[in-house]
Amino acid sequence: MRYQSTRGTAPILGFRDVTLTGLASDGGLYVPQAWPQFSRDDIAAMADLSYVETAVRVMLPFVGDDLSEDELRTLCSQAYGRFAHAAVTPLVQLDERNWLLELFHGPTLAFKDVALQLLGLLFEKFLTGSSAHLTIVGATSGDTGSAAIDAVAGRHGVDIFMLHPKGRVSDVQRRQMTTVLAPNVHNIAIEGSFDDAQALVKAMFNDPGFSGRFQLSAVNSINWARLLAQIVYYFYAAVRLGAPERKVAFAVPTGNFGDVFAGYAASRMGLPIEQLIVATNVNDILHRALSTGDYSAGTVTPTAAPSMDIQVSSNFERLLFDAGGRDGAALAEQMRGFEASKAMRLTNAQQTEAAKIFTSDRIDPNEMSQAMRWAADSGEIIDPHTAIGLAAARRAPVSGQVVTLATAHPAKFQDAVERATGGRPILPARIGDLFEREERYDVLPGTFEAVTGYIAERAQPR
Repeated sequence: MRYQSTRGTAPILGFRDVTLTGLASDGGLYVPQAWPQFSRDDIAAMADLSYVETAVRVMLPFVGDDLSEDELRTLCSQAYGRFAHAAVTPLVQLDERNWLLELFHGPTLAFKDVALQLLGLLFEKFLTGSSAHLTIVGATSGDTGSAAIDAVAGRHGVDIFMLHPKGRVSDVQRRQMTTVLAPNVHNIAIEGSFDDAQALVKAMFNDPGFSGRFQLSAVNSINWARLLAQIVYYFYAAVRLGAPERKVAFAVPTGNFGDVFAGYAASRMGLPIEQLIVATNVNDILHRALSTGDYSAGTVTPTAAPSMDIQVSSNFERLLFDAGGRDGAALAEQMRGFEASKAMRLTNAQQTEAAKIFTSDRIDPNEMSQAMRWAADSGEIIDPHTAIGLAAARRAPVSGQVVTLATAHPAKFQDAVERATGGRPILPARIGDLFEREERYDVLPGTFEAVTGYIAERAQPR
């Protein structure tokens, strides 16, 4: 398996190099040159597999010669052995039509753990025996940061610098990052929004003067290996609800488009998905893009679902590339225009292809709260992001079962859950002392000079 950039001019890489690199040198994102294909019999044979064995089956075609099947199985066993539920990502039924796929049983209580626990192990595996030192630079709207930090804290050969928007993540989300005091962990609160933080990370990768000094890598969903791990739970859930004989729809609360793009990848691999429902909050660039073709960034509105308070969705580029006929030169020109003006129209081909599987919905704060109350009446307490997905799922015109991705434990957003339902969710015992732990982070202005200067003083050069 080889990987190409969405913008067409970066080197073609194998799985190991794609994992360690993250963003392509031409500013694009890496995607497989071809999607592996699973037959109906292949998918049916997954019905009795554990989560680890499902992961091995789904991911093996993507790793090429860089990992043997036994090495991949060992890594998956280590990654998912830290999850609090034996099923890793269990399904919970709400009514005759609606299901939750609980993705928050990992160590930091969010879906990012499913990918990042594995990614941390992949970094360590690929760096073992090498003198290379990896400098991970990432931006987080809340959950990526804590999951990435947990995955790499204390690991040899890796430093992580995580940017979060000051005052725009929940107290639990912040503390899950800033109370990790390992010497290779550096938390930076920037003055600005998540989009500002994400733009800084991209600028660092794209600046030869900076990126040439350090071996930079990414843990955001721009890193292909992270998306690869997320493909697995679509297969795992679908076969338990009757795939391939029965199609299943998925409702995905998303801001950066990575989680739902993993579902798109699963469909391209042969998984029969009826619809992928992209659920946004009032920061609705993805809904506007998919429903009208208007991909134009506005001003970020802070909400009770901070991980979705995004106006520039990095992974959307991967869909535009695939849906536009995989023309790297054309997409590079399209993205240059967007980066200059923060506005873009999807082509007719991109809209037509996307509409074959994607629908979208915009959920306002009242609808989000109503979904939280409805779930509570059904016996399940859910967080604001999951509620946005559930609200979209409940009114989606689909014929069969709908699975809403439950992306975070409700206790990560205690205030919002309490306002909507009247009950305050309790942190699981394994992190119950979170508010008693010491915090450590630095506040910086959201400028390229301030952040790169900070990193340069602390990172190990090539």
